Amino acid sequence: MTKSSTAVRQRIVAGAADMISRRGLNATSIRETAKHARAPLGSTYHYFPEGKQQLVTEAVRYTGEWTAASLRKALEAGPVAGLRAFLALWRKIVVDSDFRAGCPVLAVSVEEPPADEPPAALLAAADVFTEWENLLAGSLREHGAEPRQAAQLATLVVAAVEGTVAMCRAKRSAQPLDDTAEQLQALFLAAIED
Repeated sequence: MTKSSTAVRQRIVAGAADMISRRGLNATSIRETAKHARAPLGSTYHYFPEGKQQLVTEAVRYTGEWTAASLRKALEAGPVAGLRAFLALWRKIVVDSDFRAGCPVLAVSVEEPPADEPPAALLAAADVFTEWENLLAGSLREHGAEPRQAAQLATLVVAAVEGTVAMCRAKRSAQPLDDTAEQLQALFLAAIED
């Protein structure tokens, strides 16, 4: 693939992730994604011959990788810094979108796919959540948290962030995320100070 075609393909994947984060899985079409990404409709079918399910799966993976890269970098300064960065990232997304965007990984997870489509996107979503949990748990363990507690706290963080992002959108306020951030930080500090 040429640089130009790679850029177009990447723009379509990023556009799909953005649309899913705003509209949900079922309300995101190939046609609207092409328009949103400013790409010809034919190129969408060229790059994603398996159709919407392939595009959605790649959009989930794209979101997962993008978020994991940010989280990995922030965790270099320790688990509390990583937690703060993870929460700040989602706060920025909801606030900058005027509470219109959430997490495309969650959107794919909660909307039932059509019966005739394989659950590839759902499996990708599970992998993304697991990767985020593993990154957080690994950092907690490296800084003294017990392995079981580290794993449980990591799951709590991912679940809490996903839930509070949805609450922020509904309430049109970042307060649920800010409140959750304060409590999660206290739990992290207690886990690594014990």
